Amino acid sequence: MQYTGKMSIQADHKSRTTHTWQVLAIYMALAASLSEQQALKQTCPSCDATQLCNCSSMGLEFIPPGLTAKITGLNLAHNRIKHIQSQDLKQAVNLRTLLLQSNKISSIDEDSFQSLEKLELLDLSNNSLAHLSPVWFGHLFSLQHLHLQGNSYRDLGQSPPFSRLRNLSSLHLGNPQFSVIRQGNFEGIEFLHKLWIDGSNLSQYEQGSLKSIKQINHMIINLRNSNIFSEIVRDLVYSVTWLEVAEIELPVEKKSLVQNSRRPFRLQKLTFKEALFTDQTISRTIVSLKKITSLKELQAINCVLEGKGNWNTAEIARSGQSFVETITIIKAVIQNFHLFFDLKGMESQINKLKRLTITSSYVFMVPCELARNFSSLLYLDFHENLLANNRLNETICEGSWPSLQTLNLSQNSLKSLELTAVYISRLPKLINLDISQNTFLEIPGECTWPEHLKYLNLSSTHIPKVTRCIPQSLEVLDVSGNNLKEFGLQLLSLKELYLTRNQLKMLPGAARIPNLVSLSVRRNKLNSFSKEEFESFRRMELLDASDNNFICSCEFLSFIHHKAGLAQVLVGWPDRYVCDSPLAVRGAQVGAVRLSLMECHRSLVVSLICVLVFLVVLLLVAVSYKYHVVWYLRMTWAWLQAKRKPKRAPPKDVCYDAFVSYSENDSEWVENTMVRELEQACPPFRLCLHKRDFVPGKWIVDNIIDSIEKSRKTLFVLSEHFVRSEWCKYELDFSHFRLFDENNDAAILILLEPIQSKAIPKRFCKLRKIMNTKTYLEWPAGEQQQQVFWENLKGVLKP
Repeated sequence: MQYTGKMSIQADHKSRTTHTWQVLAIYMALAASLSEQQALKQTCPSCDATQLCNCSSMGLEFIPPGLTAKITGLNLAHNRIKHIQSQDLKQAVNLRTLLLQSNKISSIDEDSFQSLEKLELLDLSNNSLAHLSPVWFGHLFSLQHLHLQGNSYRDLGQSPPFSRLRNLSSLHLGNPQFSVIRQGNFEGIEFLHKLWIDGSNLSQYEQGSLKSIKQINHMIINLRNSNIFSEIVRDLVYSVTWLEVAEIELPVEKKSLVQNSRRPFRLQKLTFKEALFTDQTISRTIVSLKKITSLKELQAINCVLEGKGNWNTAEIARSGQSFVETITIIKAVIQNFHLFFDLKGMESQINKLKRLTITSSYVFMVPCELARNFSSLLYLDFHENLLANNRLNETICEGSWPSLQTLNLSQNSLKSLELTAVYISRLPKLINLDISQNTFLEIPGECTWPEHLKYLNLSSTHIPKVTRCIPQSLEVLDVSGNNLKEFGLQLLSLKELYLTRNQLKMLPGAARIPNLVSLSVRRNKLNSFSKEEFESFRRMELLDASDNNFICSCEFLSFIHHKAGLAQVLVGWPDRYVCDSPLAVRGAQVGAVRLSLMECHRSLVVSLICVLVFLVVLLLVAVSYKYHVVWYLRMTWAWLQAKRKPKRAPPKDVCYDAFVSYSENDSEWVENTMVRELEQACPPFRLCLHKRDFVPGKWIVDNIIDSIEKSRKTLFVLSEHFVRSEWCKYELDFSHFRLFDENNDAAILILLEPIQSKAIPKRFCKLRKIMNTKTYLEWPAGEQQQQVFWENLKGVLKP
């Protein structure tokens, strides 16, 4: 039993030790992982919390550690990486894009890409790889794009390097040292969308090397060896749709480019770039290419022709009809173009041609006889050449280009629009015409054009205006870049109008172009357009009014914000519609600007303010009338005036014994009774009456104040009429402020008739108090009592 327990304890201890070591191992692994992730973050900060990791141009000499399964894109281009190790990319199992171009990579461990089964794009171009290993690509089952050009390998190796890349779509190969293509190099590849080979120094090509690829949509090859060119073409005519050959100096080919085979031709387009032709080679090439019956299009770009056009036209004619329908020649250089023949004898080779483009090639004329043989030509482009009006008469002679529908004569040397129209009217089926970027300067009032002309481009031709020279049959018209200030032409069939880069200040009138569907007035002097202008174009689907200096007025903004579906009609909305004024919103997008109520409805706001002010004033007048505010203001002003004067006038300025304040309704008693009694007394008293003693022309308020100031006493003849008199109130109130405030007896109250207490205005609180606390003289009814009244009054008035 003791032995068994001891064994159990040992086993338990061993188990605990093992668990401890496991935890420690996990901890160390996590710590290492965190350390690597921290190192990645420091080496390449853009990798932080993102699936795309851009570490380009950072001077890295190795692939940074810490790459995880979260990363789907890794850009390590333009660094100094020399070697890719097995462990560098092992954890990046979800990587789909790996860019390693423009490094110094010279070696790659065989299993470096083994974990990248989801990789779709691998770019190893412009490095120092001296050889290619099939093992590198053995596990890249999802790879679609592989770039290997610009390295230093001389061949693709003895084993097929791409045999496991079943999903490959584009392949870029070659370099200046690349010299050999062997059979089996492309084994395993059945379809390529694009194959690009830099074979500028290719010296050996084993026949059939490219035949293993069943279909290539587009192949580009730089090739200087003319003999290899023929061998490659023989292999590719059955698999390539578009073949592009650069830097070739074409050979004088004796052997046919077509082998005896039942396979259908696939080659449809052949492009030569920077190639060199001679009279001999071009003749043999034309003959050889005729046998490729699928070939429909030929291109020559930046090519040089050493010769005079002395082609073997007899041999070309004997070789049969050409199947080519489209020929494009761009920037061709004919070193002795002034000695070039007129290509007489080539007539039979061009009558099936449908599209011809010769641009930037110094063409100044096409002989009339040759032009008449382009019987099937539908499209002719002579852009950027030397065609002038005097040579255009020969180029477009009667009977020439009989089927032509589209003609481009832009950027030539045409000067007369009238003559140009006359010559072009010889093309009965012409529909589309581009004569832009010629310098016409003038436009006649009437012109002759082809009857069915639908499209006309007169942009940048310096015409000062538009006239009836513009054909009425047009559906599309472009007069951009002519500094036009208005467009008032009537074109009932017009559907598209381009007026870009002119000086228009408003949209053209819709009544003259009622069927317009698309209008461009970009970069004009347009300030705005109204709802009425916009809606007058009933069929408008597209309007490009961008890059104008818009005045963001309230009307314009209201239309912009409330017009339904406007955003779908305006081209470039909202980014290219910017306010120029008002200054506060300059530079802001039109759609984002919101003006205030005051800015948008100024007259309405002003009217409302005026009405409000009027109502306030009316209310103040009503309140003032009800609560006697005017009276209070007058009294305040009078009090302030009185305060600035001495409290008592100097004795020499006192002229009257008393100033009499009375109502006009009591004037008979005052003037006929009181004045006679007091002024005829012995000694007489001198009274101041407003009717008699006020200074004429002087303000009545000043008269009242001065009269009270110049009188020793103030007599107030109180009655019902008195308390209702405005001026009596004023006189009493001034005495209230001036005299009662001095606590003297200068004011004498005479009660002419009994007054009800409630009849005295409440604002005369001191008058109420005086009448309640001090005696006053009351005019009696009996004569005996009246005598006593006069004696008492005279006693009060005595100095």
